[in-house]
Amino acid sequence: MTRSLAYSTCPNDTFIFHALVHGLVPHNALSVDTHLHDVEALNTMAGKRRFDITKLSFAAIGHLRERYALLRSGAALGRGCGPLIVARPGFDARRLGEVPIAVPGLMTTAHLLLGLYLKKTPMAVPMIFDAIMPRVISGEFEAGIIIHESRFTYEEKGLICVEDLGAFWEQETALPIPLGGIAAARDLPREEIARIEAAISQSVRHAFAHPEDSMDYIQHHAVELSAEVIRSHIGLYVNDFSVDLGEEGVRAVEALMERAEKSGLIPPSEAPLFMEG
Repeated sequence: MTRSLAYSTCPNDTFIFHALVHGLVPHNALSVDTHLHDVEALNTMAGKRRFDITKLSFAAIGHLRERYALLRSGAALGRGCGPLIVARPGFDARRLGEVPIAVPGLMTTAHLLLGLYLKKTPMAVPMIFDAIMPRVISGEFEAGIIIHESRFTYEEKGLICVEDLGAFWEQETALPIPLGGIAAARDLPREEIARIEAAISQSVRHAFAHPEDSMDYIQHHAVELSAEVIRSHIGLYVNDFSVDLGEEGVRAVEALMERAEKSGLIPPSEAPLFMEG
């Protein structure tokens, strides 16, 4: 049976999934129909159970635990890779709780981390991630949260980093920051989910072993990015946690869910975070 697989056009995701969707790793007759969208679009579509297997922000998973179970492979989680709050020079960081902040979606981990940092629900205005810097530069917004490749270009655009939300998380917890993961619909057979999880892990390993294999595919979906930015993006967001979350990765995700629940930023859930069995 063919299953729908959705992930973002960002270089870390196309790097991770290239081998799987191009038949370069064994996958026990797993057949997938692929769909690529912005991660906030994926977060929104998951609310309607649009795809069988989908990339999601960890914040979105916090809202969808009754419908989706998290996989241990394919995640974006690490250190020194969290969202940044940027502003024009001269902005007073003490005003972050008083001004509207441009965010890359209300279901993103960036928005969730902002709420944890401010200790309240932010005055957030959602928009596509690549619109944030231009609207901060123009003065329409005094501050915005940047993710993805914007981390590598904000300084040359004349902006400053007001707060590194990843560093905030690491200082608070001593754990890596969970940004996004792969989730499977709970109505899929458990043995099939296990095959999917293994195939994604194999795809990441293949990508690490043969990094040039995926470059054409990555660049096709990131035409505005230079090869240098693409390599930096992959180096920042794809690592051993992408192969398997491991004990530390699981602790980090569980800590994020626990803190978000206690802060009222995600609803409580009795559903196990990962598929059982």
